[in-house]
Amino acid sequence: MARKPVVRLTANFERNLADIERFLTEAESPQAYEALLDELLDTVIPNLERFPGIGRPFFAQPARSVETTNALDALRAKLSALTPDPEALREYILDHYLVLYAQIDANLYLLAIRHHRQLSFDFQSHWGGTSSPP
Repeated sequence: MARKPVVRLTANFERNLADIERFLTEAESPQAYEALLDELLDTVIPNLERFPGIGRPFFAQPARSVETTNALDALRAKLSALTPDPEALREYILDHYLVLYAQIDANLYLLAIRHHRQLSFDFQSHWGGTSSPP
């Protein structure tokens, strides 16, 4: 019988969780962070332990720019130094979050997590509190 993979959190994943907590607290929705933690512990991690290939392969999405192509090539090179499996890097999609993980040998590494609303730009603070660019 195959051994169940061990799920490990990377330092980057933990930083992402802290960023999400801060983001949701500022959005006056701290209960959403608690719900995320519950979902990670009660659903995501058990699903990944039981079905490590559940997420879609990260490299299956087409690159749509030269910059993205170059970044993906560099990422593929880093991944190939860790595992010969080009599908080891995968995405697990939740309702409001995207989890990036990699299966390396008997370990599943949770690499990153993002809330879909975190992808917006904060122009007001970027431009020093003004409503228009300098």
